[in-house]
Amino acid sequence: MANQQQMANAIRALAMDAVQQANSGHPGAPMGMADMAVALWGDHLQHNPKNPHWANRDRFVLSNGHGSMLIYSVLHLTGYKLPIEELKNFRTLHSKTAGHPEVGVTPGVETTTGPLGQGVTNAVGMALAEKMLAAEFNQAGHTIVNHHTYVFLGDGCLMEGISHEACALAGAWKLNKLIALYDDNCISIDGQVAPWFIDNTPQRFAAYGWNVIDAVDGHDASAVSKAIAAAKHSADKPTLIVCKTAIGKGSPNRAGTSKAHGEPLGAEEIKLTREALGWTAEPFKIPKAVYADWDAKAAGVAREAKWNTTFAAYKAAFPAQAKEFVRRMKGDLPKNFNQVAFDAVVAAHTQGETVASRKASQLALEAFTAALPEMLGGSADLTGSNLTNTKSTPAFRVDLAGDVVKTESGKIGRHINYGVREFGMAAIMNGLALHGGYIPYGGTFLTFSDYSRNAIRMAALMKQRIIHVFTHDSIGLGEDGPTHQSIEHAASLRLIPGLDVWRPADTAETTVAWAVALQNAHRPSALLLSRQNLAYSPKSDLGDISRGAYVLSEPAHVGIKKTHGVIIATGSEVQLALAAQKLLAERKIGVRVVSMPSTNVFDRQDTEYKQSVLPAGVARVAVEMGSTDGWWKYGCAAVVGIDTYGESAPAPVLFKHFGFTAENVADTVHAALLKA
Repeated sequence: MANQQQMANAIRALAMDAVQQANSGHPGAPMGMADMAVALWGDHLQHNPKNPHWANRDRFVLSNGHGSMLIYSVLHLTGYKLPIEELKNFRTLHSKTAGHPEVGVTPGVETTTGPLGQGVTNAVGMALAEKMLAAEFNQAGHTIVNHHTYVFLGDGCLMEGISHEACALAGAWKLNKLIALYDDNCISIDGQVAPWFIDNTPQRFAAYGWNVIDAVDGHDASAVSKAIAAAKHSADKPTLIVCKTAIGKGSPNRAGTSKAHGEPLGAEEIKLTREALGWTAEPFKIPKAVYADWDAKAAGVAREAKWNTTFAAYKAAFPAQAKEFVRRMKGDLPKNFNQVAFDAVVAAHTQGETVASRKASQLALEAFTAALPEMLGGSADLTGSNLTNTKSTPAFRVDLAGDVVKTESGKIGRHINYGVREFGMAAIMNGLALHGGYIPYGGTFLTFSDYSRNAIRMAALMKQRIIHVFTHDSIGLGEDGPTHQSIEHAASLRLIPGLDVWRPADTAETTVAWAVALQNAHRPSALLLSRQNLAYSPKSDLGDISRGAYVLSEPAHVGIKKTHGVIIATGSEVQLALAAQKLLAERKIGVRVVSMPSTNVFDRQDTEYKQSVLPAGVARVAVEMGSTDGWWKYGCAAVVGIDTYGESAPAPVLFKHFGFTAENVADTVHAALLKA
């Protein structure tokens, strides 16, 4: 590296210029972290700009994603397909340089960051994936999985509670290939952080079981590089490198102040900064010598070619494992998956068991986890309640040396005890999915989806296949009371664009929900499952369950030929609908019962199918133990729901108290028909 200072100044100049042109953004963080980027990307990062998806690349996460011009600058300078025009279009519509980095939009960006704390948590998931894949696939003399996960993070990430959840787990899992560089500039939007952020960060991370390299001059690229080199020698601990920096480094009047954080420096200050840095190039112009110093294309091609040779030898020695590795990193399901899913659904239908849908989920998981070694389960300290473990998924453990513990048959554990860390679990699962090689799923109570919500939203935004198992889905959990009884949660989750929410009514619907969720390579799913037992609903056809809603029972089944109305129900309330159908038949009223396990999936169906399920000119009544607002879009004349909090009492008492009885549903339908 001929001139590390000029390399860093190139980042500073591009950050200043892009933010100024957009009249929006955060120049201070990239200016302060520029030398850290030179050290990492110039001396250590294993990547290939020509192939951003190379399987054995190091992963880099900019957790403090507001400093996005740092990663955009480095990606451009090192040779990724991110031309200078895109930097000029920073924060403009349809550019590849959004205000915060977005995976799938910008080549080289590994995860979408912006909500502070989640980037470092994604990085923990990525590092965990690397560790587990290495334990699964590497063989003596053949190492095909061997890379690091690097993350830049700031004070804001460390103030967010999720960083505690994730970093404690990283220490427990001894993720020695996770290296975090902390931009310790002591500034946030409100100014000097000392009055409200007094943590002793090095001691905090040492207590987590991390290796800590403290008090590194973040503006000395050589010093940072040496610290990274030392971190890479850690055998059993993740590493935190504390880099002392000045936000807005180089700006004569704004460096070290909150004014550098979230607004353009201004034309006059940029001029003064250029003079202070000795940077004479025009805006968005980079000297050829600086481009040459940054250029990583040839080195990247050579790195990947070397790995390809290693993988070819591995493939020759272990062809089955090599084929499996390629399949899993692509995210493809096994060729026999459709048959596995078909057999599981037919078995559920044939057996027709009366079980809680959380148990139905476990029964489905027994089939799917046996067939899909990439399924990686877990629970936030509720395994016995969520039932996310199976015979094929022993507990994931690491030994004192940091190695992944294997079973007697040589398999690694595939069920993670996340502890009481719902938000951390959800964001770690995002990191696992982003890395590739695993399909993560994790469980907690539905009411605690509130804790996980922003990570669920990020999974949908990033189009990642993550499956959330939410049990205890209603007032049906009983005596635990309103703190644990989900009321608005199903409705609110259904509002997240790109998330499929399933609330199945029996074993067949639950198995179908799992099958569809696993097939959705670019969409997360949430399964809302009951604590109480649910009777199996006989079906003449299983094919339409996957369409989100289907006709479960026609009036003819109870001796009435004409259809006067439709009852739409989900989950445990399907049994109420069927019972009400019988009561209404006694009154010579014929109603169709529609089971709608997924409103999201049903809403994506074609108009013809939707009208065949919910015919026009027939009164509709929805039944669900939750908020009523979302059901009116189906043209309902009435909704039997609950728009208050629950109570603490046995479930049967609560059902009667809140009107979830067959008699009340029948009366509601009858009243709606009289008004029609």
